[in-house]
Amino acid sequence: MTGLGILILLIFISSIPAIAVYCWFHFSKYPFSLFQFSAALLAGAAAFFPALVLQRFFPGEALWAAGKRALLVKIFIQGALTEELSRLLVLFILFGITSRFRAAIRDPASETGSISYNSIIRGTAAGLAAGLGFAILESAAYGASDANVVMLRAVTAVPLHAACGARVGSAAVLFREHPAQAVFRFFSAVVIHGIYNFMIIMPGFPSLAAVLIALSALASSILTIRGGMRSAA
Repeated sequence: MTGLGILILLIFISSIPAIAVYCWFHFSKYPFSLFQFSAALLAGAAAFFPALVLQRFFPGEALWAAGKRALLVKIFIQGALTEELSRLLVLFILFGITSRFRAAIRDPASETGSISYNSIIRGTAAGLAAGLGFAILESAAYGASDANVVMLRAVTAVPLHAACGARVGSAAVLFREHPAQAVFRFFSAVVIHGIYNFMIIMPGFPSLAAVLIALSALASSILTIRGGMRSAA
């Protein structure tokens, strides 16, 4: 198989969780169209690139030898903060330039056009899809050097990115009218992401604990979206 063929296969394998989530939306009759889902997925994938740029401002491996404080900077700021900030940026752009998403973050039934519960749920769903889009590119990039990593990341990093993306998506919706809530949700994503990175990187911590954190955070996001589906029904 050629290098291009391997890359396509890696992207397909990495896309399986996103396909599963879209099927869940579709068969649950959640009002989140293929266009909206695809746009959020692509936005999340696009966030991979500004995250790479932001991470280049850090001294890289030098942080490993600079003590515990510098290591925390690497884990929570160079890793978690830059990726979540990139996700927030692309979601702001997406919500700002795409008319269907502008409609999604305003409740059509509201005379004032203020942010509603259903709008927050839609933002959460868009963020979850964006997190999956980010994970597709990141998993493919890791898989290019070690194909076995892709399947492992499907049960570790993919749930983590989806869960954090969901929180960032709701933050992007809330930011203008409820900035305090938005900041809290955004930094909750950074903290969850950072704790996950810490447990994966640091020796002595069981990897299972990091997986449980990622899956628990994802389950919380899914329950939030399911609650929104039932309210909309």
